[in-house]
Parts: sequence; C-alpha cells; structure tokens
Amino acid sequence: MTNWIEIGNINAIPRRGARCVNTPSGKIAVFRTQEDQIFAMENRCPHRNGPLSEGIVHGASVTCPLHNWVFDLTTGKALGADVGGVRTFPIDVVDGRIFIASEVLAVAAE
Repeated sequence: MTNWIEIGNINAIPRRGARCVNTPSGKIAVFRTQEDQIFAMENRCPHRNGPLSEGIVHGASVTCPLHNWVFDLTTGKALGADVGGVRTFPIDVVDGRIFIASEVLAVAAE
C-alpha cells in the first residue's frame, strides 16, 4: 500500500509551469500542464544539469531551458534524442491537493 504525503495545491503551480519539492538528494520538479495534469520528475537535465522546472511545458512535455532537449513528463524519456532520460515519480491529485508517494522521498535520499 502506498502512503502519500501532501506537497501542495494544484493552484500553487501555474498552468504550463512548475514548482520544486526539496528532498535530501535534490529537487523534484512538479509540473502542471494546460489541461491540469500533474507530473513529477528530477529537476535536472542529464546533459548539463539544466533546471527542468524552469523549462517550457508544452502538452505533456518539458523543454530544458539550457539546450532545448525535450522530455516526456509521463516517462521522463528524452524525445528525439537517444540520451536516456530523467527519473519520474508517482503523483496523485485529490480535490486539488497534490500528493507524492512517501517512498519517493526515501528513495530520493539514497
């Protein structure tokens, strides 16, 4: 059974924007699409550690602000390049409140 930790409200994240959650091992970017879908992934591009939370959200993708690499918010995979991807994390939204799986914070710390 998954335990969930509330990390904020959907309205705290602008549409097509992101906010970060600090963990012991770094930041997790939490994205909101134009359609109010919520996704979470590592906040660093594998290329030059670009802050993905500062990238452009379009559809269910985000473009790194440093070198325009595009990542699928659902899978974390880089689109159009064979460079791997970034780690994604489970998120749940209930009545506008955003929750992240508690094990994410423990796993992120490893």
